[in-house]
Amino acid sequence: MSQAAQTAALLSLARSREPEDRERLLSGIIDLCETGEAQGQPAAPEIQILLDSIFMSLVVEAERDIRQRLAERLADAAWAPSTLVNILALDEIEIARPIIARSPVLQDHDLIRLLVQATLEHQIEVARRPNLHSPVVEAILTQGEPAVLTALAGNTTAQISADAMGRLVAEAKDVVALRSPLARHPGLSPLLAEQLYLWVGRALRDALADRFELDPAKLRAAVDEATHGAHLGLQPTAAGAVTIEDEADREEMEAALVEKLDSAGQLRPGYLLRVLREGRLPLFVFAMARLGRFDVRQVRRAIDSNRPELLALACSAVGIDRSVFPTILELVRQLNGGRPGGGAEAARKASGAFGPFRPDIAAMAFRQAVSAA
Repeated sequence: MSQAAQTAALLSLARSREPEDRERLLSGIIDLCETGEAQGQPAAPEIQILLDSIFMSLVVEAERDIRQRLAERLADAAWAPSTLVNILALDEIEIARPIIARSPVLQDHDLIRLLVQATLEHQIEVARRPNLHSPVVEAILTQGEPAVLTALAGNTTAQISADAMGRLVAEAKDVVALRSPLARHPGLSPLLAEQLYLWVGRALRDALADRFELDPAKLRAAVDEATHGAHLGLQPTAAGAVTIEDEADREEMEAALVEKLDSAGQLRPGYLLRVLREGRLPLFVFAMARLGRFDVRQVRRAIDSNRPELLALACSAVGIDRSVFPTILELVRQLNGGRPGGGAEAARKASGAFGPFRPDIAAMAFRQAVSAA
């Protein structure tokens, strides 16, 4: 059957609104394009325009399962229409995932647009894309979203320059999840390994020391020098100080615990009050960040400020009730040297953060306010 005859048959199917006919039509268009591509005979321009038009109208109206199967079939197709591919890349993540991961049609500017416009799940898939080019890597680093940075650190095929690797290692001081993939990354240099050594736990320290033949005495001196930067909430040892490696171990365990609770659907707002009553401020910080999808550094900045309304906005964003906030604020102040400051009057004003707006609005306001603080 000629291309013209095949196109006529597809046009007949296009008049139907039945889901089965829609799927047959999509499959028929793909088969026609794939056959032409394999034979080195792409459709004539006027036919290709018609096929692209049918494609677009179908995808907009197609059921979810049809869009998902379409995305799987088009993920490796170099002939797929760019507009269609970009629409599928912005669809819900299960549909978008194969397109973002594999489509040769997506260019760097398309991927950068996804980093700006799409959900966090889409951004993570962009960071995982094989052979990611340096402009996209730079966009990820500039955006600085911890989960996306972590996905990038695990992508050993991405074009990560020495400067970019240095920026990732610097981020690992605050982003615990970055440490393990960076320690294993083939692009990690001996100099950066020494820097990373300060932030990781015992197992990763041993792995770094073995891989790069690091000088234990030199590293011990560096760790001791960094002791004064110990994390909030850690208790001193018998000698009056806490080592960075003990802090790193604790942070890794706390981050892993929060991640497991979240994955199991057990991380809820009430957990925040519970860990504060147990005196576990660092765990509160990790849990708040996970619940609100905040950067850990943003939560730390909020509790160290003189603006309790920042903490109130974070609590509002994760579903903490206004009546519970005074208790949370008092417990945080007890564990954090009186911070966030501002006194009783500021605490009363913070109740305005629990206004009649949705949690996502409170989360956006929190991120903006912390950035400006």
